[in-house]
Amino acid sequence: MGPDPQLNLNYNLTWILPVDAGFVYLLRFHLCEIQSTFTLQNQRTFYIYINNQTACDPMDVIFWSGGIGRPIYKDYVIVASGSGQVDMWIALHPYISSRSQYYDAILNGLEVFKLQGHGSNNLAELNPPIPQKLDVDPNRLSSGVRKSKGDILAAIGGGFALMLIVLFSMCVICRRKKVVKISCKTSYAYRNRPTCDLVHHFSFEEIQLATKDFDEAHIIGRGGFGNVYSGEIDGGTKVAIKRLNQESQQGIHEFQTELEMLCHFRHGHLVSLIGYCRDKNEMIMVYDYMPHGTLREHLYGTRNPSLSWKQRLNICIGAARGLHYLHTGTEQGIIHRDVKTTNILLDDRLMAKVSDFGLSRACTDIDNAHVSTAVKGSFGYFDPEYFLLRRLTKKSDVYSFRVVLLEILCARPVINTELPDEQVSLRDWALSCQEKGVLEKIIDPCVKEEITPKCLRIFAELAEKCVAHRSIDRPSMGDVLQNLEVALRVQDSNNYARGPSSLQIISLVNSYKSSTHSITDIAAQGDIFRYFTSGRPIKANCR
Repeated sequence: MGPDPQLNLNYNLTWILPVDAGFVYLLRFHLCEIQSTFTLQNQRTFYIYINNQTACDPMDVIFWSGGIGRPIYKDYVIVASGSGQVDMWIALHPYISSRSQYYDAILNGLEVFKLQGHGSNNLAELNPPIPQKLDVDPNRLSSGVRKSKGDILAAIGGGFALMLIVLFSMCVICRRKKVVKISCKTSYAYRNRPTCDLVHHFSFEEIQLATKDFDEAHIIGRGGFGNVYSGEIDGGTKVAIKRLNQESQQGIHEFQTELEMLCHFRHGHLVSLIGYCRDKNEMIMVYDYMPHGTLREHLYGTRNPSLSWKQRLNICIGAARGLHYLHTGTEQGIIHRDVKTTNILLDDRLMAKVSDFGLSRACTDIDNAHVSTAVKGSFGYFDPEYFLLRRLTKKSDVYSFRVVLLEILCARPVINTELPDEQVSLRDWALSCQEKGVLEKIIDPCVKEEITPKCLRIFAELAEKCVAHRSIDRPSMGDVLQNLEVALRVQDSNNYARGPSSLQIISLVNSYKSSTHSITDIAAQGDIFRYFTSGRPIKANCR
């Protein structure tokens, strides 16, 4: 992809292939490590995406081929739905969670085989031959030229009248367009497109089958947009299906905004759109299934195991990468406008993916630093400059992300009216504690002993910068990302160097406490011994 690993993480290596709809295509990926730098496993691992769907587990060419210079190929079959000519998207993105030595991707060659149809494994036939040149009889040609003068004049007159009608119609259409005020600052660039040809269009019957006719037992989430169902497509692929509430007028606009955004923007830390349905007045979107749900479900009010501090840092970094891509992935950038812990989803590897783009706006006016718009979002996450002055900027997302950082650090709701007045707002309370130098008092007890002082200082200073009164004084999302990565490196380096605190030792011994002597006790003693000799903590479950 390129020599800069950070730049590689922010973008995909993408090909767009025009293909004929209605056919089955066999895609053959040719892979071979030929650079002398790459000789070991996990030096370069990456994902392959086909039409915004993950094609396979992370690809490690050395692992699959057995060594350098050994070519392999991988075959995938895909159906091109729709009509006419459609675009097939092929994308590669580095796999982050494996902590590879190089964040990069490689593809040596790609073959595309067009098959005859859904039930056939044969290649499609060639295009029909061009008809041979027809013989023309000169006598007929000369006789055809002899037309009456009246016919010619009638044809000219009819054509002139038709031209006048077309010109008049164009004038009427242009006048109507001028009446409608179109502002580039308050509309998404693709909002006028009725459909998206880059993802699969499902029929309503397919959606009913996938959700067992919208069985309530399949509901995995509820919101202002409507219900979210789990379902299965293509013989077992698990997906999340979001169905618009028929009574929601605002949801129609948000549906179109999110559909067009996810059709044209793809990134490893943005939720993947598989397809949509607009049949029978229904508005439904189909996403990759996120088995670990929302980030909030792992912080408070849940029975899920507590996340370690390192896991939380990695989630922060993943979400920051997704938002940074939104802000910088296009010339003008996209403002999410609803950054919160319920809009950050976690996949099976706890990788963060930003979701819910219904309120997103394009910052399309380069000359102006802000977008003037009605306030929308979630209470507790609002940027004061946006809330009071109606000035929406990319730094509004930065402000909201700071609240997310505090939720991750403290594991409590943004607003809790059951607490004393000074503690109701997590944002205000954390800022007060930070000014008094007692921020450690409000840290989640489950991770309090894991965080090194230097890592906490970097994290806290970053959170403080994100809430500067003026948006111009806040860091960009790229700066936020860099600081979080520094905090993770500091945490990693200190985990090996520092010894266990007394509180950690007590927590460890209690977690292995048993009423009877057993094999488990012996195993626990071994773990405790390794704990003292290595200095690396074994985390007890807080919940």
